Amino acid sequence: MTLPLTGVSVHSLKASLGGEWDMASHHPPVTGHLVAIGGAEDKTSELAILRRVFELAPIDSDEVAIIATASSIPEQLLPSYEAAFTRLGASQVHALNIQDRQQAADEENIRLIQRSGVIFFTGGDQLRLTTVFGGSATLRAIRERLRAGAVVAGTSAGAAAMPSTMIYNGAAADALRKGGVNMTFGLDFVRGLVIDSHFLERGRFTRLMQVGASNPEHLGVGIGEDAAVIIHPNRILETIGPGHVIIIDSRDLASSNIAELAMNEPVAIENMILHAMVSGHGYDVDARRYLVADELAAILVGRSGQ
Repeated sequence: MTLPLTGVSVHSLKASLGGEWDMASHHPPVTGHLVAIGGAEDKTSELAILRRVFELAPIDSDEVAIIATASSIPEQLLPSYEAAFTRLGASQVHALNIQDRQQAADEENIRLIQRSGVIFFTGGDQLRLTTVFGGSATLRAIRERLRAGAVVAGTSAGAAAMPSTMIYNGAAADALRKGGVNMTFGLDFVRGLVIDSHFLERGRFTRLMQVGASNPEHLGVGIGEDAAVIIHPNRILETIGPGHVIIIDSRDLASSNIAELAMNEPVAIENMILHAMVSGHGYDVDARRYLVADELAAILVGRSGQ
């Protein structure tokens, strides 16, 4: 069904929808980095992943905002992240108290986000993130900081909620049945990806396979524990940490029966491509091309020299 848009300009339509702004074509440019972490990252020893997160922050912005909205036990999570980022050199670490939509509109929370070079989402339940932050002034402030060069990082649920489309539920054992994966709109920091966390440890391959069968345009990014992927502004993915990042590419899918099935029937898929990336390897999202270490390094060096 097509709705007529009589007398509505393109600019006013974009404004009413909240604007197009992010890491995809037709969006204003983003200069900051996203870092999606698969969960269970080291917070007490070498801090390899968190160290890289902090190093990506703008030189003149060494404050960190931590958002534990997704968690049911924020008081248990926050101290370890506060200690880790303080150890890494943060001048201030702000533990933001955002548990409802009123707090997501709080001017003090917005002010602290505007001061921070790193904005970090903890794990928990990604549906809590979207229901609390969706359409809020705080979310707009985070997007503005990402555009201006800040780092937006998230672990577990905080990573899964980053794209425009997110998984919020689905059995790990056999999600390759129609309806086996529940999806909704995410925080829209990046488009064209669907991110799943704890990927190898919880056997979630079939979740992203069903995502690819449902819409082959979306790239599946499955992140293992103590692994992460940096999403550079040019939409190059860079793997960091000792774990794996799995790419499931369905763009050249030959066939699938998913549209003809009744709910809970098994899904058939022909010609789905899988890549396993380790630290130092990468992936060009738009070109759909795996980048070995030398290729990735050359692209990143070339970008930094521009």
